[in-house]
Parts: sequence; C-alpha cells; structure tokens
Amino acid sequence: MHRLESAMRLGCCYFPEHWPQDIWAEDARRMKEAGLSLVRIGEFAWSRIEPEPGRFDWGWLDRAIDALHGAGLEVMLCTPTATPPKWLVDRMPDMIALDAAGRPRGFGSRRHYCFSHAGYAQEAARITRAVAGRYGDHPAVVSWQTDNEYGCHDTVESFSPAARDAFRAWCGARYGSVDALNEAWGNVFWSMEYRSFDEIELPNLTVTEANPAHWLAFRRFSSDQVMAFNAAQVEILRELSPGRDVTHNAMGFFTQFDHHDLGAQLDVITWDSYPLGFLDVFPFSPQDKLAYARQGHPDIAAFHHDLYRGCTEGGRWGVIEQQPGPVNWAHHNPAPLPGMVRLWTMEAMAHGAEVVSYFRWRQFPKAQEQMHAGLLRPDSEAAPGLGEATQAARDISALGEIGGSVKQVALLFSYDSEWVTLTQPQGRGCSALWAAFSAYSALRQMGLNVDIVRPGTPLDGYAMAVVPCLPIVSDAALASLEAFEGQVVIGPRSGSRDEDFAIPDGLAPGKLRTVFEGRVALSETLPPGVEHAGEGWVVTRWLDRIESEAESELAACDGTVACWKSGRVRYCAGWMEGSLAAEVLGRATRDAGLETIDLPEGMRLRRTANHCFAFNYSAEGRELPAEVSGEAVIGSRVLEPAGYAALRLSSH
Repeated sequence: MHRLESAMRLGCCYFPEHWPQDIWAEDARRMKEAGLSLVRIGEFAWSRIEPEPGRFDWGWLDRAIDALHGAGLEVMLCTPTATPPKWLVDRMPDMIALDAAGRPRGFGSRRHYCFSHAGYAQEAARITRAVAGRYGDHPAVVSWQTDNEYGCHDTVESFSPAARDAFRAWCGARYGSVDALNEAWGNVFWSMEYRSFDEIELPNLTVTEANPAHWLAFRRFSSDQVMAFNAAQVEILRELSPGRDVTHNAMGFFTQFDHHDLGAQLDVITWDSYPLGFLDVFPFSPQDKLAYARQGHPDIAAFHHDLYRGCTEGGRWGVIEQQPGPVNWAHHNPAPLPGMVRLWTMEAMAHGAEVVSYFRWRQFPKAQEQMHAGLLRPDSEAAPGLGEATQAARDISALGEIGGSVKQVALLFSYDSEWVTLTQPQGRGCSALWAAFSAYSALRQMGLNVDIVRPGTPLDGYAMAVVPCLPIVSDAALASLEAFEGQVVIGPRSGSRDEDFAIPDGLAPGKLRTVFEGRVALSETLPPGVEHAGEGWVVTRWLDRIESEAESELAACDGTVACWKSGRVRYCAGWMEGSLAAEVLGRATRDAGLETIDLPEGMRLRRTANHCFAFNYSAEGRELPAEVSGEAVIGSRVLEPAGYAALRLSSH
C-alpha cells in the first residue's frame, strides 16, 4: 500500500499453494483485468515454506510472487505464524494454549499457540526472519501482514502454565509488591490475600466468579502479550524490509486485546469485514436480522471503519478481507443482495480506506472453508462478487480524489471499558462495546459523520463528544474533555471504577465530576419489561440514580430522571440505546449546531470534503431527502436496493 495514493486500491487474498502452478499466471492476469492491484499471500503457508525443521522450500513461493509481479500486481506478504506446523507442535507440545476449562487447544485447525510461550515466540521470530530475509527487498513486496487475526476463535487468553508464570511476572512489574497488589485488588475480601506473586493463579476454574480486579489484570496482561508478540515481528520486518508498510488484520466486534495499542505499532491497520456473518452471530434484533439478512446491518461495516481509523496515529486503515459471497462460519450463510459487494467497497472508500481486498480469489473445494465463497467459483468461473468488484474499480477511477473526512461527532471508546463490563456486567447485555454501537447507530441515523476515538485524543474541530460507557477515565481522557468546548454527552457507568476496578472515592462519575457536577447514588439494572417511559422515549436495561444540582432535562412519567443537563454537558442516566439515545443525542446535536436529517429506514450518509455518499441498505428503493444536496456523479437521487450514490458538493 502506498500512503500518497489518492485513490483507494482493490485487491484479493490468494493462496497459490492451493492451486496448480500452471494456472498462477492466468489467475494474475484475470486479477489485473478485474481492476485489482494488490494480492495478499502467505498467512497459512508455514508447512510449505518449511516442510521439515530447518529445510526451506522457497521455489514455489518465488515462482508465485514472480507470477503476480509479472502481471503488474503488488504483493502483501504475511508471516505464517498463525498456523505452526505439526512437526513444531510435536517438538514443543507445551506451546499449545489451554482454554478456560483447562483443555488444550490442539493441532488440526489454526491459532493453536500460546502467546506467552517463550519457545514458540522464538520460533515465530525465526520464521519471520527467514521470510523477511528472503523477500524483504523483492520489488513486488510492498507491504507485510503480521500473523493472522490475533485472537480469533477465543485464543487471546491462554490458561497454560506458561501464561500463569508470565502473568505472575507481569503482576510483579505492575504492582511492585504483593502487599500493593492485595490492597489494589481488595483481596482482604473472602480471604484472598497472597503472600507472594508466586501464589497467584489464573482467574479461571474458581468455584464462583473470581475477583473482578484479578480478571481485569489478566485481560490487560493478555492484551500486552499479544502486543509483545506482534512487536517482535514488526521489528524484524522493519529491519529486513525497510520502507514497506506493516499491518495486521483485526476482526469485527472483537475486544480481547487493545487495538489502539496494536495500531501504535503499525503503519496501517486493516480489518476483516463480513457484514452478513456478523449480523447473524451477534446480538442484533430478530427484526434487523430479517430486514438486513442479505445486506448486513447498516452500521456494522461503518462502525469498524471508524473504529479502526482511530487506532493509528495517522488514521491509516483498510479492509484486507471483504466478504464477496456466502461465508461458512455463521449460523446461517445467505448470499449478499446483488449490489452489496459494490456498496460495501464504496462505503469503505467514503470512510477513508486505503485498500479493500476481497477474501478470496477462488473458493477452495476442500477442508474447513470449502463453503466460503470467493470472487471465483471452485471451477474458476466468475462468482457474482467478481463483477461487482470490477464495477467498483471503475467507480473508484471515475471519482478520483474524494477529499478528507468532515469532523462532526467524536465518540469515545476504550477497550478496558469492555473488559470492565464483560467482567462485571451487572445486567445482561450491559456491554460498553454495544453501548458504543448503539450510540453510533443513533447518530448515523441522523445523517452525521462519527469518528470513534481513543479517550484522551484531542477533540479539536468536533462539535460534539459522546461518551457512551467509560468506567475507567484516564487523566488524558479527563483533560481532553475539560479542554473541549463543544457539547458533551456522558452515558451510565462512566467514571464508576478506578484503575484497579474499585468504586472511586466520592462515587461515580469519579474524575468526571470536574465535567459534570453530581454523583451516582445508586445504579440498578432493569429486567425485560421493566422500564421508565417518557414522552416518546423509554429507559431500559440500566439506570443511574443521580444526586445533582443540574437540570433534570428528561423525566419519565413516574418522575425518574433519564437525563441531566449542566451547561454544555449532559449525563444520560439510562442505557444509551433506542428511543432514549435518539432523544438525548438529538437534543445535544441541536445545541451543537449540527444539521441532522431524518433518513429513510436503511439509508446512511458519509460526507467528505468534496462529496456526500449515500448508501441504501434497505431491500426496497429509497429516495434521498431534499436536505441532501449535491450533484449525483454516480447513481441518482433514487437509490435501488443495495444501491449507492456519490454526490459532488456544489462548492467543488
């Protein structure tokens, strides 16, 4: 990938080791003809690169890269550490991770290693050095991907002896003394005090729930182990292949490690976009699953575009695996509605992607993913996604420079917020991640641009900042909010815990009391059917009872206060979702001077400096509201199902 290129690139994921060598050149020619320019290879090829310990077979990979390069394609080469070969597992059987029940994550699929195993870390560095040493200066290789989907299949957290020993050392480095750890964790409760760090076990297999501070520390440790593993590969790649971008492919709705920390190590972060699979396996409503079965929920892809754009210092990101047809891993695997592959591609461009790469070039007729579609069928005939990718390439060429993103709303999200709500949810579904998604979706339904940022990021240029659920507030996050002059909306549980999971002195919202004067006297979670209804809105799921001199802006019919307002700051005391989110955020956007639009069901917008993009996720045609201005240069003001339009703004 080349940072200075103005137009987004298209690519695909290719596995030359799956196919006869005599078709590689023809595959490369067809990729180029379809408008693709980047090909990702090598992420699962360790057993072919090193079929026996110390014996490397480079010939096939040399020829594959040369075939792609000869067709004018560039290559993203991956380190193959996600799939250590059988001979390595046999030589080092304790490299296998153990799950929370103490069972081995055995050989026979992928991701069968423990991030804390020192011997495997050395082997991963060795194979990375071998591949980078061979291809680091190859003219076709323009970028690198480390490993593949860290943590997929619930593999960030390992409960192995190696992880236990590493966790003990991590605790020693963090707390300094076991007395400090006992105090921070409140281990006097239930007689959980330790005499030394060597007594600390992992938080699984306890009779009932383990200490939440113990779990939070273990989740932080597990994230740090991923960062150390990745950093070792990045260092080797930058040494042996200077000047090339280094990336990693993140996943959707995945929070087991801190992607902000990952992004700080990378030049560009990429993610794997499977909107239909995500709709099916994550907790969307039955109505949404039916209405968007072949399109994906309108905010799934965009949420992750905006999340991952905020994870690197330069805001560089892309989609390295884009769903082009049915997947194989969800409960149900429908085909995309015709037009959706093109729509997903162009929506990524509107959000600032550098690349969209389709997974995969050709469907493989064997093994675990034989039902996972590609751009080609197993018989090499074109699958429906190929034509849509080709059309997207033409659209990208026609649009040219679309301009940078327009700042409107900043939404603050941190990964340790989700770790807190996962560890101690207090009520079913009370997840910081899904609170962020609900607020994001409500804002997008108003036609607004939303950037998801790490707490502590400067908020200059935004009209509004939204904090859906931020239990632990860093000093940097507080300073950023204190310096911000726009409208602020704070959601429940924010400021409710200190760094080690204790209720702060003076109660919630803790540090945020310098922004909002008040305190949470009581928090309760509401079972289904128990709610507090106001005029056109309702409190569900969670309620913070606030003691404050602020204005009670929204009160339910029974007197329950759902939103407090003090100057430019609102505290939403109910869970920020549904009608309550729409009401509170709508009031804040008006005070912020933001122009909102009542968009038709299933329609979303994204504004750049030069264009306004409109996307129709509905299975029915939709007409753009009159408030959406601009000349349609692609599409029209009437969007067909799965259709999109690009409107050039009149000033340009």
